[in-house]
Amino acid sequence: MALPKIQCVCGFGCGSSLMLRMAIDDVLKKNGLEADTLVGDVGTCLSNPCDVIFISRDLAERIADRAEMPVVIIENFMDNAEIEEKVLAYLNEFNK
Repeated sequence: MALPKIQCVCGFGCGSSLMLRMAIDDVLKKNGLEADTLVGDVGTCLSNPCDVIFISRDLAERIADRAEMPVVIIENFMDNAEIEEKVLAYLNEFNK
């Protein structure tokens, strides 16, 4: 089975998206899971091949009506518990 591709998105693809990617990678490692993680910016994220986009609420509003993949809203990029909960929930659905 192919690994899920998780895209972490912020405004420019080089700040908070990198922090979110590292947090997601930590969740994966902690739980013995695998996924391909990548970062992107809100302007081009829909053209990047991925299975899901993790993004802040304000930026999600800019892409939600055009996204062909699930969009997972992260309220607080610094809240590791929220990130873990949402990553595990997504992966549970992905693997069904």
